Amino acid sequence: MTSRKTVLVLGGSSDIGRAAARAFAKAGYNIGLAGRDAAALEPDAADLRARYNIEASTWTFDVLDTASFDGFVAGLPALPDVVVSIIGLLGVQPNAESDLAHATTIMRSNYEGPSLILGLFAEKFLGRGNGTIVGVSSVAGDRGRASNYVYGSAKAGFSAFLSGLRARASRGGVHVVTVKPGFVRTKMTEGMKLIGPLTVDAPVVGDAILNAVEKKTDVVYVSGKWRLVMLIIKTLPEPVFKKLKF
Repeated sequence: MTSRKTVLVLGGSSDIGRAAARAFAKAGYNIGLAGRDAAALEPDAADLRARYNIEASTWTFDVLDTASFDGFVAGLPALPDVVVSIIGLLGVQPNAESDLAHATTIMRSNYEGPSLILGLFAEKFLGRGNGTIVGVSSVAGDRGRASNYVYGSAKAGFSAFLSGLRARASRGGVHVVTVKPGFVRTKMTEGMKLIGPLTVDAPVVGDAILNAVEKKTDVVYVSGKWRLVMLIIKTLPEPVFKKLKF
């Protein structure tokens, strides 16, 4: 009997994290859900076990506690086949402009922590000779905008990290995926004015992540419309771009 593959979802309590876990469970993967409160993740794990007849476990993981990363990885009963980081913090741009602590938390949550933990898993996967790493970044990282450049710059750094890691890891049998969802209807975007045609629901992102892993895609814009939108935005001359109010 062929053993099931396993996926570890970092940020398992987020809407996209739950959606990704369901997508992988439906495809027959065993699931590990990691977040700051492992006990709070247990109802989701129980639902996955009952609904899809797979194994599901929960783990405590704090992306800001980088000193705990080695112990976290060492404490897993076995290395997963796939690791997905869906951790992120939008934050409040006006606050981040003057509150250095808030800006630091945004940058660490979106770049430092996710990059370091995925880099650690990459080393383990390279030693094994296989594995898949998925980082959920953002179209906000494609070009810095006045309305969210603290968050966007952190996502830009994360995308660059994933790009370099992908180039290096591909030589050792490890695949790295960058996912750029665009606008997603989640708790994080509640109250924001989202553009309907450019907005998707969390399950769409979950399915896109699974599809990228199975097809070994490198970079995914969940909505193809965003690829065109960001291509246009990236090619605007700086004098024009500075006058845009978004």
